[in-house]
Amino acid sequence: MFNQSASPLIMGILNVTPDSFSDGGRYCNIDAALQQVELMIQEGVDIVDVGGESTRPGSESVTAFEQIQRVVPVIQAIHTAYPQLTLSIDTMLAEVAKASIQAGACLINDVSAGLTDTKMLSVAAANACPIILMHMQGSPKIMQDNPHYVDVLAEIKLALQQRIDAALAAGVEPKHIAIDSGIGFGKRKQDNLALLAHLDQFVAMGYPVLLGTSRKRFMGNICNVSEPSELVTATAVTTALGVMAGVQIFRVHDVKANRQAADVAWAIKQAK
Repeated sequence: MFNQSASPLIMGILNVTPDSFSDGGRYCNIDAALQQVELMIQEGVDIVDVGGESTRPGSESVTAFEQIQRVVPVIQAIHTAYPQLTLSIDTMLAEVAKASIQAGACLINDVSAGLTDTKMLSVAAANACPIILMHMQGSPKIMQDNPHYVDVLAEIKLALQQRIDAALAAGVEPKHIAIDSGIGFGKRKQDNLALLAHLDQFVAMGYPVLLGTSRKRFMGNICNVSEPSELVTATAVTTALGVMAGVQIFRVHDVKANRQAADVAWAIKQAK
């Protein structure tokens, strides 16, 4: 699934939650979810990332039972309708990941990198399932209360390397690991900008990198807009910059704009 020499992958966000920061409540029923997936496929999506728990700043955790009730029927329906589509489960809980894999998901996206649930890495290993390990300072509920770093790049690279080592020790194959610096997850505006300015340092760690900036607040502060839906262009700019830095996966709400940005940047990079 992860091939660092291949063209960029667009991961479309499908939140089946009532409270996600940008699209909460829009895709909670199967028909609406399927319609959105069909649109994303038409727009060039490579992976659809299904989540049953909001991880916006200040959000409350959701039990494994509730997440499974939300995501498994949707994953089953998507997998039945589009069996060739790569489905990812966005969860921090091993029980949810396991149920989602059984339902048709083949990728785990864990924003806690296996720290919230110590069984997560074992589930990935046992199912030979690729996993994305993301850095987050704190938990979603408190992560933006007072984030602080002395050297944001060094600290996040070290933390990610520790989670890579833990995944390898749990039996996850190196080819099944990707990393994410966690833009907006326990980060200040200056931290997010530093991470974006040095994406090549994460690429140099030797694992495929995911970038998740879609519609995030720090860009709204820069652009002086408050509605997340107005940050489509801003997100596409970061996608283009990410491609040039070697990032392989882009997790976005707006597939069409970011597909175009990624494809044009990739063509320029190939010409270079």
